[in-house]
Amino acid sequence: MKKLTFFKLLSILLPVLAYILVEPLKITVKQAFFIMNNLDVELLKGYVNSFTVFAPIASFLLMVFQSAVIPLSAFIIISANVAIWGWVKGAILSWFGCMAGAMFCFLISKFYIRCTVTSLSSKLPTYRIDKFFEKYGKHTILIARLFPYMPFDLISYASGLTSIDALTFLWATGIGYLPTIIIYSYFGEMLTGSTKLIINGLLVVISAGFFIYMLFKIRHESKQNERR
Repeated sequence: MKKLTFFKLLSILLPVLAYILVEPLKITVKQAFFIMNNLDVELLKGYVNSFTVFAPIASFLLMVFQSAVIPLSAFIIISANVAIWGWVKGAILSWFGCMAGAMFCFLISKFYIRCTVTSLSSKLPTYRIDKFFEKYGKHTILIARLFPYMPFDLISYASGLTSIDALTFLWATGIGYLPTIIIYSYFGEMLTGSTKLIINGLLVVISAGFFIYMLFKIRHESKQNERR
């Protein structure tokens, strides 16, 4: 247990020290944050293209970086990917980047934060939450990913605090977020104003449908348990 705690601490300290001591890394991180926070697609497009043959890898890493830093938006990277590679290749790259970023946040939360939460189990209803997510975790994440106004990164971090396993989290995220990736990649800059409102409205209706289905399923299982 002590060795495990030591390695966890070391895995946190090493990236922090690298950022503080390695000046090129610090400059790169600050530059990436500034460009994405600026919300300028053309600026980000130029930045990604500056990596030439490594541009897809740069875009992929930017998506993972964006996932870890909650204030940053993924949609500017999706737009840049579409502008560089077209909507099909851009959507595929964006989807894989989102999945990697989601898993990165999930694992950080699972291995670093959940242990602190479980240590407070006497004060928090963690057992009931874990039992719920064992049964309905995949449905919950699927609904959250479909809903267009739910913060992508916060869902990933919150999921890591539950008992849901990584594989279930990954496929629920992949399926749930795929419509958003396709829609935002295909429509791109056209997705503004009333068009964006209609599309988001459809996603809300779909997620609400899944939510109602989950409620009926929980109610049905509760009645069966009562009969037993």
